[in-house]
Amino acid sequence: MTSIVNQQFQAERSLYNLRDAEVINCRFAGPEDGESPLKEARNTLVSGCTFALRYPFWHDRDTRIVDCLLEEPTRAPLWYCSGLDIHNTQIYSVKSLRECSGITIKDSKFHSEEFMWRCKDVVIDNAEVHSAYAFFQCENMEIRGLNLKGKYSFQYTRNITIRDSVLDTKDAFWHAENITVIDSVVKGEYLSWYSDRVTFINCKIIGTQPLCYDSNLVLKNCTMEGCDFSFEYSHVDADVVGHILSVKNPGSGTILCDSCGEVIMEDAVYPANGSVVLRGNQHQ
Repeated sequence: MTSIVNQQFQAERSLYNLRDAEVINCRFAGPEDGESPLKEARNTLVSGCTFALRYPFWHDRDTRIVDCLLEEPTRAPLWYCSGLDIHNTQIYSVKSLRECSGITIKDSKFHSEEFMWRCKDVVIDNAEVHSAYAFFQCENMEIRGLNLKGKYSFQYTRNITIRDSVLDTKDAFWHAENITVIDSVVKGEYLSWYSDRVTFINCKIIGTQPLCYDSNLVLKNCTMEGCDFSFEYSHVDADVVGHILSVKNPGSGTILCDSCGEVIMEDAVYPANGSVVLRGNQHQ
């Protein structure tokens, strides 16, 4: 394996089509503003490097990125790649990860608008993400220890399991399919609308007007805080521990809880035949 150590690169495509190599403690920056320095690389280890050039990793295969810093000027740094292993790395550029597959992320931080679009076969273990429109149209993801802050996250996603995470994001999980969230906090208004087969297990759900227009919605041993006008026109099987501020026009199914401030059945556009059941079999 070729070793490239302690060098600076600034020309366009400076390491284009690099094969079977390790790039150690290098800096990709300079007045030439050369983009795409590692485009079309194959079987590479990039470790301890700093990037400030645009589009550094495009169409790469089998790339490990370890202990690296990608600064804001890198813009759109990882597109059309497969076999990515990103470990202990910080990325501060917009549109990171687009149409990539076979991605493993561990102990890393991303401040990136439009983070990870149309990616598949993803494993995330302990990551911090600040982004609007994160994970748009992604599929086949296993996530643990995600600290997410943003808005419009996980829209049009499929086949995702999330554990032990904190998701502070409005309008999350819209038009999503086959999503399971376990042992997590999910905070933000308008959670999960127009989705199918979304399940929350041992979760804390915070925010107004959650879980509307959903099909096959399941809550198991969850709590709800500040959740008013919940479950409108949803087909739901919910077990909520504690209080729900209000439920409006539930489509079908049963919502079991300890107490509910108000059940609103009015102005129904679609059939609203769901019921709220208080523990002790008292119906509202």
